[in-house]
Amino acid sequence: MILTGGFSDMFNIGQVLYYAAPIIMTGLSVGFAGKTGLFNIGASGQFTFGMYASILAAVKLSFLPPFLLCVTAVASGVLAGALWGLIPGILKALRNVHEVIACIMMNYIGMHLVNYLIRQTDIYDQLKNMTVRVPVNANISRLGLDAFFSVETASGSLRLSSAGGGIIIAVVASILLFVLLEKTKFGYELKSCGFNRDAARYAGINENRGIMLSMAIAGALAGLGGALIALAGTGRGIAVIDVLAHEGFQGIPVALLGLNNPIAIVFTGILVAYLTQSGFLLQRLNFAPEIIDIIIAVIIYFSALSLLIQGAVKFIFKIKKEKTESSAKNKPPSEGGGG
Repeated sequence: MILTGGFSDMFNIGQVLYYAAPIIMTGLSVGFAGKTGLFNIGASGQFTFGMYASILAAVKLSFLPPFLLCVTAVASGVLAGALWGLIPGILKALRNVHEVIACIMMNYIGMHLVNYLIRQTDIYDQLKNMTVRVPVNANISRLGLDAFFSVETASGSLRLSSAGGGIIIAVVASILLFVLLEKTKFGYELKSCGFNRDAARYAGINENRGIMLSMAIAGALAGLGGALIALAGTGRGIAVIDVLAHEGFQGIPVALLGLNNPIAIVFTGILVAYLTQSGFLLQRLNFAPEIIDIIIAVIIYFSALSLLIQGAVKFIFKIKKEKTESSAKNKPPSEGGGG
């Protein structure tokens, strides 16, 4: 079930793509920060804040035309995530507060603040203890993917999947991020700060500006992930409970498995989404839902172990090469015969 469940039929494939979209975005958030020498463990708070801003904009501005409303709601999520990511960046750049500590604090502040803000507005559904359903005209177009990834039920009707335009946006975002990091001067400057901060400063690159922009962009990516899940048309909202969004933490293994490469993160995000969907099917056999987290953890450990072994082998060969070169240099020249 765990190996074939996610690809057992078209419906489950569609569900994998649906779950993959926000996971890819939080993976890109963590991976982008990692490329610039930072560890963005605050993707959960940025994701939640972006999701809240998208739902709020969609409900409050429902009078707008559908396309404009959708764009505005998505942009609100991106800006909210960027703002939430910028705060740890400012603390890191100006006060040298470690981004991990700042991001952990911002995760919990964001969770409790969003819960409070939801209760104070009319987007709160007291009966369900969560946000109200966003207007239909605010949802991201499904582009016919829900019908394509569907199965026919016993009654002859189609069971539509939740797949939609979110996965397309996530893939496009990963390509744009790859181009930004690898093909632009701006991306080179950000990576330079991560590779060697002192050398980047000596080259005239504004280190503090790079740190703040890196965290803001990372937050924007996580906020976009929140917008994609809020506007997917599945009716999912924010439950007013004191639990951090798990999508933000799923982005960490996705980025680690993808070695912070934006293109690779797309595939590792789909892998984690595949395991997630297979885990839902596995629960029918009375397996605990935590089994998927255990499997993902095992994959990460083995991936890290392979890198460790690779590094150890390279180190051993380097030592042997140095010893060989050193012995060749110290070897006395052979005495030539007279004639």
